[in-house]
Amino acid sequence: MANESRPCPCDIGDKFDYGGRGQEVQVGHIKAYVSKPSASTDKAVIVIHDIFGWQLPNTRYIADMLTTNGYIAICPDFFVGQEAWKPSNDWASFNDWVKTRDAGKTDKEVDVVLKYLKDQCGAKKIGVIGFCWGGAAVQHLMLKNPHLKTGVSLYGVISRFEDKHSLLHPTFFIFGEKDDIIPLEQVTLLEQKLKQNCKVDYEVKIYPGQTHGFVHRKREDINPQDKPYIEEGRKDMINWLNKYL
Repeated sequence: MANESRPCPCDIGDKFDYGGRGQEVQVGHIKAYVSKPSASTDKAVIVIHDIFGWQLPNTRYIADMLTTNGYIAICPDFFVGQEAWKPSNDWASFNDWVKTRDAGKTDKEVDVVLKYLKDQCGAKKIGVIGFCWGGAAVQHLMLKNPHLKTGVSLYGVISRFEDKHSLLHPTFFIFGEKDDIIPLEQVTLLEQKLKQNCKVDYEVKIYPGQTHGFVHRKREDINPQDKPYIEEGRKDMINWLNKYL
């Protein structure tokens, strides 16, 4: 069952037993998980992992889900060889740990991945999605990277970019109503600031009763009450990408 009773700020929820249908490749100075659809396409999505790293089965499950919807999906190691957070780690050390992994300093890796997708995979339209730490990275990229078409930030840590809202590309923000890390007042403030400053299409959506990580870290079969919201979140994510890629 989900370990959501534990008082830690970024619960891993249910770790999937999932192997993945893609492969690991070397992309410049980083490793990445790549999954490709059977039919050729020029559309690709960069998947930015959460604190549990690029090898978390749950994240690869979502990458493969994108592939079944016709996208090339790539999940690079944005920690660049540094160790991912482990559920067994001492949460008292988390702040020091995360300081060495800045979601606002992913540009070099994204540039390398964009080149790979264009040169090696024939991608012309590229979007990005990200979870938690990766969701904050998505917001950062939507503020500054001209080569990405759209983004989906899933429970991205708002406080990381709370003073920046002039997005360059259409962005969809997914939040859980019962997220202990991202209080609803932060989400409300984000909406207000986007309304004042954002010139492109955006949407902020809150899913009833859901906790942090629900779209990729909860299993429908053991959280039946959450099933419709998990499915809705994933469907909304795909629909947004379909609209703008």
